[in-house]
Amino acid sequence: MIDIQLLRKDPAEVARRLAGRGAGAFDAGQFQQFETVRKNLQTAVEQAQASRNRIAKDIGQAKAKGHDVTDLLVQGEKLKSLLEESEQQLAKLQSGFQDFLGRIPNIPHESVPLGESAEQNREARRWGEPRKFDFAVQDHVDIGEALGGLDFATAAKIAGSRFYVMRGSVARLHRAIGQFMLDTHTREHGYTETYAPYMVSAACADGVSSFAKFKDDLFKLEGRDLYLIPTSEYPVTNYVREEIIPLERLPMKYACHSPCFRSEAGSAGKDTRGMIRVHQFDKVEMVQIVHPEQSYAAHEELTSHAETILKKLELPYRVMLLSSGDMGFAAAKTYDLEVWLPGQNAYREISSCSNYEAFQARRMQARFRNEKGKPEHVHTLNGSGLAIGRTLVAILENYQQRDGSVVIPAALRSYMGGEERISK
Repeated sequence: MIDIQLLRKDPAEVARRLAGRGAGAFDAGQFQQFETVRKNLQTAVEQAQASRNRIAKDIGQAKAKGHDVTDLLVQGEKLKSLLEESEQQLAKLQSGFQDFLGRIPNIPHESVPLGESAEQNREARRWGEPRKFDFAVQDHVDIGEALGGLDFATAAKIAGSRFYVMRGSVARLHRAIGQFMLDTHTREHGYTETYAPYMVSAACADGVSSFAKFKDDLFKLEGRDLYLIPTSEYPVTNYVREEIIPLERLPMKYACHSPCFRSEAGSAGKDTRGMIRVHQFDKVEMVQIVHPEQSYAAHEELTSHAETILKKLELPYRVMLLSSGDMGFAAAKTYDLEVWLPGQNAYREISSCSNYEAFQARRMQARFRNEKGKPEHVHTLNGSGLAIGRTLVAILENYQQRDGSVVIPAALRSYMGGEERISK
């Protein structure tokens, strides 16, 4: 949630900075209407409260003098009714106002390029050269099925489209990738490994994004206020929900391996082949809770941690700075890491690393005691470190051989019992 004081101080500036988020990101006219009605109701409540207090005092003085207080009591009852009505109207207005605020996306950082879509994203850097093949390149679906390691037909029989079954060495490689990522982040990058629930309440979902706007992207448990997580960012970021954290505990850095569940609402026809866009996949997530003054340095650090995984696996990639129109709802700044996929002859997203500044913290009421001992909102960050399924896709495609086998990256061989390649 954006800072309400900033909105009240300079709504025109907020509207200017949110313009790059697309049409309807912020309705300045509706905000001003809310504010006008709120101020009027607030004034009416305060005046009614003052009148009620004055009459209560007058009644007390009149009784002490033995005077008739009937008229004063009638006036008091009228004021009581008026006050209750005004307070109810104010509470209803504030509830609507909070819903309005909760649907406003975060304000982009000044370094974010303006643009309406991915077309305006800016390449920050790239690493590695795509391999040149001397045979016809296959995509991960053909490679995995030929190896007997990927089975989409059986998954469709069990659960429908956008699922997959893994077997044998491919399943083992998938498990090895997750272990390798966790070990790298905990042993080399200073993260604490954590295990979190795979379900969250609507309130927790709303803490990291707008539940009202994106609830159709979540799978709901029937009859329960619980939703399957689309990423472990949802439970892990909520660790600090409604807390005031001691200054010395910052920064807090967590790495969490979990399955992720996404309904993919609105993605009909997109990436229907293979493992790129599915309803269930695994991911290692990095979450940082930091001091506001350190969040942009932390953002660069967190992004480099995701890059380290790709470098160790020797997978070519590029880093894209997302434009204002392509960023997620809660982000102030986002880097996407895109890995090279020979089967698609294109770079595809494998990690998204975002700084949310205090946006999520305001929604969760997550604070710390600053150097002066006063509560202040923390800054939150997260990034995929990495999406395990897409990493498997990248390995199958980049390490494929003419005979249909796949060489296992050197960094993963100790996790595979010394196995050097997967063969038919």
